[in-house]
Amino acid sequence: MNEREVTNKVYIALGGNLGNKVSVFCMAEELLSKEIGDIIAKSSNYESEAVGFSSKNTFLNNVICLVTPLSPLQVLSVTQDIEKRLGRTEKSLQRNYKDRIIDIDILYYNDIVINTYELTIPHPNLQEREFVLKPLLEIAPDKIHPAFLLNTKEMWVRYQNQHLKV
Repeated sequence: MNEREVTNKVYIALGGNLGNKVSVFCMAEELLSKEIGDIIAKSSNYESEAVGFSSKNTFLNNVICLVTPLSPLQVLSVTQDIEKRLGRTEKSLQRNYKDRIIDIDILYYNDIVINTYELTIPHPNLQEREFVLKPLLEIAPDKIHPAFLLNTKEMWVRYQNQHLKV
C-alpha cells in the first residue's frame, strides 16, 4: 500500500463465541489487513461472558488498529463482507443479541463523529463494555473519544467505578 494513500487510522473490535475462535480471529485479521490496511497495533485476546443475552459460550475479544486509505463507509462494507465470508449469518438488531462466530465493530475512525442510519462512530456502546475497553486500554490508553473528550484510561476508570461490587 502506498504510504501517501494511508492517512486514516481505524480501531476495530473483534468478538465471537462460536467455533474455533482463535482461528476465526486469525482469518479475520488476515482479511482485514489485506482489504482495509496494515495492522499497526493489536491487543491481546480477552475472554468474556455474553452481555445482553444468556449463552453457555464465552466470547473472545480483541481490538486492532489499522491504517487505511478507505472511507468509513468503505471500511463498514468490507467488515460486513468479511463477517459474512467467515460465517456470520445475521446482524443483531435493536440489541437483540445472540451467539455469533464473528462480530467486527468499528470503534473509531480518526477523530471523527458519524451518526447516520447505517453507521455510528465512535461505536455507541464502547464506554459501557469491559470487553472493548480492556483491549483498547492495552493498545490506545491515551486515545481521546471525540464526543466525550475522555481518553481510554479515563473511560476505563469510569467504567470500573460504575461497576464496583460492594
